[in-house]
Amino acid sequence: MKKLLLASLILASTSAFASIETKDWHDQATPKAQQFVIDNIAIDFYASPFQTGWDKDSEVAQYIDLAHQRGITGASITLGAPHTPTWIAFQSEYQKWNHAIKAADSKVRIINAPEDFELAHKNGEYAIMWNSQTTMMLEGDANKVKELENMGIKTMQLVYNGKEQTGVGVISSMGGDKSGLTDFGKKVIDEMVEHGITVDLSHTSNQTTKDITDYMKKYHKGIPAIYSHSPLASTYGCEPHETVPETQERMASNGLKKGDEDYRLAPCYRLISDEQAKAVADMGGVISVTGTEWMMDGVWPEDITPKQYAEMIDGAVKVVGIDHVGIATDDMMKTEKVVAFAKKHADKYTDNGYMIYAFDQGATGCAELSKHLAATVDELWKMGYTDEDLRKLFGGNLIRVYQQTWK
Repeated sequence: MKKLLLASLILASTSAFASIETKDWHDQATPKAQQFVIDNIAIDFYASPFQTGWDKDSEVAQYIDLAHQRGITGASITLGAPHTPTWIAFQSEYQKWNHAIKAADSKVRIINAPEDFELAHKNGEYAIMWNSQTTMMLEGDANKVKELENMGIKTMQLVYNGKEQTGVGVISSMGGDKSGLTDFGKKVIDEMVEHGITVDLSHTSNQTTKDITDYMKKYHKGIPAIYSHSPLASTYGCEPHETVPETQERMASNGLKKGDEDYRLAPCYRLISDEQAKAVADMGGVISVTGTEWMMDGVWPEDITPKQYAEMIDGAVKVVGIDHVGIATDDMMKTEKVVAFAKKHADKYTDNGYMIYAFDQGATGCAELSKHLAATVDELWKMGYTDEDLRKLFGGNLIRVYQQTWK
């Protein structure tokens, strides 16, 4: 593990639970950085299903209003995940979110075209873009992708953590499943390209991501994919793509045991390799680096700091270049509820106990963007990033991809 991250830890006092209660770094940012966020487009990504990160409309309203007040343009919001495995469940989640956002004082604009982000920014609105992290709700019918387009779904993962009809997720591959993209998955990609839904590779196994990018390069040339919320393993000096037994063997060979600082329960879990990132960059795509702390491989202070988040972003830029990196908190609003959700859906999080262990060790922060971005701007400026660089990172790169992929 690289010590540059450990050296940057600020063991600040913070609440036991994440995001809505997380440490607020905004007032520690310079007025110049605060104004930069207000003056420019900044697009977040967060994943807080009903009864996971929130269960009251007022919680969603509070979240949106603070983000809007501090200049966050909007966010890609997850609707589909393990809690919505059927079409009926997905529709119900869609309705709950559409109802909740109306509770916000901020005026909301639903994103239908790339230029809507600029319109929201100019008009003082909060932009909401719908995302799905699974294709389970298709229930084996690729024709339903057209209905997703009509609902306004703009980005979608073919696979979540486990194995789906479309392919294999990262946790299933940790368990030893080496298979990849299925024929049904190829049909879903064809439908997504046809109906202008961006292909998202986060949560997806190495083999499945390779199969997807190979398939798209052959049959859908010029159409980029994205990683909507994935850190890079190389930032932490860890080994991606191992199975759990392979990780255990490597730990034992290095004389490490549970409780040691560098011991890993799982093989980087949700972090992607440089090769995966470069494959998407070569397509013209974007890797949005998440600030969700439990994904940081063993670096678990009480809350993620702006300097840590800047180092995560910088690590990705060093691999794929400034034109292919974005930001994404993958914030879940309340970790207390996320832990309960993970335990309830244990069959979807068979990660050798990694996620729960991370929370137990103090991984509470998800880098809620309204509380982190201005201070992260200061840190990136210190690293030598220009204003134009930050505009690309905070939204420009993603909007370029959306212009290429949406109809």
